[in-house]
Amino acid sequence: MSAPSLFASFVGALRFFTRLRIPGTLGQDGVALERAIGFFPATGLLVGGVAALAFVASVLVVPKTLAVALAIAVAIVFTGAIHEDGWNDTVDGFGSSVDRAEILAIMRDSQVRAVGAAGLIALLVSRLLALVELDQHVIPAALVAGHAVSRFCATAVFAKLDYVRAEGKAKPFARRVRDHELVLAALPALIPLYFLPFWPVVFALVFAGGATWWLARMFNRRIGGYTGDCLGATQQFAELAFYGGLLCRFS
Repeated sequence: MSAPSLFASFVGALRFFTRLRIPGTLGQDGVALERAIGFFPATGLLVGGVAALAFVASVLVVPKTLAVALAIAVAIVFTGAIHEDGWNDTVDGFGSSVDRAEILAIMRDSQVRAVGAAGLIALLVSRLLALVELDQHVIPAALVAGHAVSRFCATAVFAKLDYVRAEGKAKPFARRVRDHELVLAALPALIPLYFLPFWPVVFALVFAGGATWWLARMFNRRIGGYTGDCLGATQQFAELAFYGGLLCRFS
């Protein structure tokens, strides 16, 4: 693709995956949206960067725990909670039924069940506790890396499984990503890893990769592929797993 086409696809990703108000129509055509998924990890750099800035600014005046909570809240607002909603719907569906048709129906239903609500609370609390356990100087880089790597994990699920709905959140870009596009999508996720300790990063990547593999296997076995909610759930679970891997210690 040409440079203008790449930029249009990136803008399309920003429109779809964040709440940024972008004037004009750039990034809204079918081709740009179709390729926007390749820029999912790049949007993670932006989301993680905003969260990291919120942490760095707030930790100067409030305790570390509150600063982490604020950083998490800023990221949620910045993305419109699109991925948290995907996690909630996925936990609702897969936690409430074993029947494929019923799982898909529950995931589409706007009603929030107890299973999904409990899963969302557990996820948010676990994310807060994991980040608080990190050294304060590591948290900004961890936020940027966690958001970028987890979005690459969701992109990998997108690339390897089939979209199972005739329409839905992910339908505008529901095509198989080529291997070279997947490699290019990984590059933004690698950048922030340089600023984190080597061995914790290795374990973080193993944890995030393992979480992604487990979810992808479950998605394929239970519904025959993925939905937009499944991508959001993968991003959320992989992000949490990444932070958990960073906490591995040997002394």
